[in-house]
Parts: sequence; C-alpha cells; structure tokens
Amino acid sequence: MKKQIYFLCGVLMTFIAEIAVLIVFAVQTTDVSQDAVAVNEVVQTVTDDFDFMEEHNNSTSLNYVVIDNNESIIYKTKSGLSESINAAIIHRDTILDITVDNAVVGKIIVYNDGTQTLQSYKQTAVIVMSTVIAVQTVICVGYAVYLYLSVIRPFRKLKGFAQRVAGGNLDIPLAMDRQNLFGAFTESFDIMRSELKQARLAEAQAQQSKKELVAKLSHDIKTPVASIKAVSEVGLAVATTEKDKANYTQIIGKADQINKLVTNLFTATLEELQQLTVTPANIESKQVKSMLANADYLHRATIPDMPDCLVYADALRLQQVFDNIFANAYKYANTEITVAVQKTDKHINITIEDFGGGVNAEELPVLKEKFKRGSNAKNIDGAGLGLYISDYFMKNMHGELNVENGAHGLKVAVSILLSGAV
Repeated sequence: MKKQIYFLCGVLMTFIAEIAVLIVFAVQTTDVSQDAVAVNEVVQTVTDDFDFMEEHNNSTSLNYVVIDNNESIIYKTKSGLSESINAAIIHRDTILDITVDNAVVGKIIVYNDGTQTLQSYKQTAVIVMSTVIAVQTVICVGYAVYLYLSVIRPFRKLKGFAQRVAGGNLDIPLAMDRQNLFGAFTESFDIMRSELKQARLAEAQAQQSKKELVAKLSHDIKTPVASIKAVSEVGLAVATTEKDKANYTQIIGKADQINKLVTNLFTATLEELQQLTVTPANIESKQVKSMLANADYLHRATIPDMPDCLVYADALRLQQVFDNIFANAYKYANTEITVAVQKTDKHINITIEDFGGGVNAEELPVLKEKFKRGSNAKNIDGAGLGLYISDYFMKNMHGELNVENGAHGLKVAVSILLSGAV
C-alpha cells in the first residue's frame, strides 16, 4: 500500500508543478522595450563625443551603431549589429537622430535585444516543462514495472499452477511473495493445493484399503463356494434321478459364476485409469526444456539445451511426467539431480538421475505398477501412483518410460517420439 501512496503523491506533485509552471509563464510578462533613460544617455554622450568618436566610451548596457548622413559607420559597440537604416528597420531597432548645432549630422541605431530575451524565455519554459514531464514519465514507468512484478507476473504463475492442479499434479507448491499485493491471495491457493493433496492421499489410502478388503472378502467367499461346488459335484456323481442331476448341475454353474464375479473385482479398479485422456500433438523441443525447468522448482538440476526439432507429445501430460519424476527425486533422494539429453533417429531420450543410491534390484520391476513403492519410501507420504501414471501417459504418447539403478541413484529415462516418426 505504501508504494501506491508514494506513486500517487509523486504524480500529484508533478501535476501541481506543471500547473504552477503554466501559471507563472502565463501571468508573467516579458519586458522587451528599450530603456528610455539609457537610450537618452547614449544619445547625449554620442552627441557630445561626435567629433571625437574614437575616444567615445559606452557607459550603458546598450549596444548601438553610430553612422553619419552617408550611412558610414563611425562607431559600434560590437559586431553583429544592424549597420544600415534598412537593416535596423527589419530588426526593429531604435533609430535616433544625432543633432549638433541644430543640424542632423548622423544617426544612432540602438540594438533591440527583445527577440533574444523572448527566445531565452521560451527556452527556459521548454526546459522546465520537459523536466517535469520526464519526471512524471519516470514515475509512471516505474509504477508500470511495479504492477507487472506485483500483479501480472503473480497471475501468470497462478495460471500455470492452476493447469498443474487441473492435471492432477499437487506436489509442486505455488511460489509466493508475501510482500506483494497478492501474496495472501496466492497463499490461499497454495493452501487449497495442500488440502487437495491430503484429500488425494486419503483417497488413495481408501482405495488401497478397498483393494485389501476385496482380496480378503474374495478369499472368504471363494472358500465356501469351493466347498459348495465340491459337494455338488459329489451329489451329481451319485444322483439317480434326472431332476437331482439337473439341480446339482445348476448349483455347480452358479458356483462357477460367483467365482468369476469375485475374480473380476480384482481388476475393476484398473479401469479407473482410462479416464485420464492423452492428446499428443507436435510441439517444439524448446518447450520440453521449459517443462524440465518448471518441474525442477527447487533448482537442483542443470537443464541442458534441446536439439532443435519437433516432438509428438501432450504438453500437459508430459509436464506431469517430469513433475512426478522430479517430485520423487526430491521426496525420496533429496539430492542434486543430473539431466542428460540424447537425440536418436526417432526419439529424444531424457535421462534424469538422483544421487540417493537407488532401490533394491528386485523392486525395480514393480515400481511402475499401481500402488507400488520401494522400501526407501517408508514413513514418506505417497500413494505409489506417480510412475504408474507417468508410464501410462508415455505409452499413450507412443513414447517410453524406463526405471533403473544408475551409477549414483535411481535413473528414469523418458523417451519422447519425434514428429513424423509415428
């Protein structure tokens, strides 16, 4: 709020200064007339010294030229003055007769410096107004920069944040500056992200609990169903009438039907993933570098330049893939990260590796499965869905995601298809 007050005070002060300057120059009048006393003094001294003009001394501040009746110059105070009657008339100089013994012996041309005085006055006015306008311009430009930094740029960050939240990425916090005008506003959005993340984790835990419950119930249901089927098969073997055989056959069929329905419960949750749509399109490789930079919000990696080309990918989903990989590196390794880029005939391969030591070799094959995490994930919040969803996205973009232990830690390789290589 203080910055807005300073801006308004600065604009108001410059506006008052402009009005004051205009009033001063509008009211003030510039006297461009000749000094009559000084002119009379010049006429008197020139008349007295006319026969000895080489000894004449100008005791006034006026500049003048003395000529005889033939317009020959007898005396002048400086060069650049009007030296003839015609020139004096054009310049609006004062022309007076020099009379000696009641006879006109010459003329004195007093230089009119009113034009120079008026020009100087105008220049002063222009300089003052230009200075005030320049100060006002600097204040306005400064405030425009302030508005960009405190309003426009935070809203642009908020736009990218909203896109990530809409895409399901709730791990990256919203950077905020409590000093700017919208600091509290953006903080509210980050609180919302945090609450949504907690709700997502709770939902994932509920889903996991549901899966465990389904497994337990299926076991409990299959055991009596198997017993019913076994007894029915024995009854069918010893039945003597067609009616009994038909009844036992129907019981066996219903037992098989129940067994199939229970088995289908195990795979029902996997269908939920199909709701995440992937729409690949041609995008510039420099956008991929921007996505990597956005995902590395803690700035723990040096992002290399990308080969100049087009790739075939869904920008939103590819951003989610990188976000998940960097978020996992932050969460489980908490180290520096190396990023390498290599272009092949059909793909751009991006390798992201942390320095956390990796995971057990036997755990690598299951890391891309749903709800699966390594043993290093104990006591760390997570649902085990990041790599699973990322792998799903890459497959639907005709790319690939591979996970392995590198020289220093877990290494995730993202292979993005080049445009035209579909």
